[in-house]
Amino acid sequence: MNPITHDTLLEALRWRYATKVFDPSRTIPQDVWDTLATSLVLTPSSFGLQPYRFIVITDPELKAKLRPVSWGQSQVTDCSHLVVFTAKRTMTEADVDHFIQRISEVRGVKPADLGGYRDMMVKTLVVGGRSGRVAEWAADQVYIALGQFMAAAALLGLDTCPMEGIDPAQYDAILGLEDSPYRTVVACPVGYRGDGDKYATLAKVRFPDAELVEIR
Repeated sequence: MNPITHDTLLEALRWRYATKVFDPSRTIPQDVWDTLATSLVLTPSSFGLQPYRFIVITDPELKAKLRPVSWGQSQVTDCSHLVVFTAKRTMTEADVDHFIQRISEVRGVKPADLGGYRDMMVKTLVVGGRSGRVAEWAADQVYIALGQFMAAAALLGLDTCPMEGIDPAQYDAILGLEDSPYRTVVACPVGYRGDGDKYATLAKVRFPDAELVEIR
């Protein structure tokens, strides 16, 4: 792998901001979107279990339904793609077995040889101490995905706006998730910034490195 330069990375991260105005006339090209979608799939997660699903909305009518339950924010309807990040409500032995089977397929390992790893995950997340807060644990993994998504988008020259200002229950109802294993956690419009967004040119406000990064 050839790493990108320090300047390229920092330039992209400094260019990124929570975009308030998207250009509704611009659509992300399919090949660019495919790369960004794969960046979501490549997100690291606890145990590698990937306890989330990413619902990508491009249908204008569906976006319009979601805007009123998103505090009326125009980003929902004006973006190219609206990504809804959902997390598992619970974790079952079947979920763990599904992951074990996937490891077997990808790495050519017999499921029986992964028995110790399987049992550890079951004891931790299904019947163990962390089982009572699996929904919170899964939501934590979603935010890892969100961070990776925004960074990858910036490197591709795409704008994003992470949005917790939504009604997750209404999103679940509109998207038909109420009886599904997944629940809405956060949304993130992605596309291209439009003209007239005053936040696009404002200096990014961060505390000094030394105030936030402590080296011991």
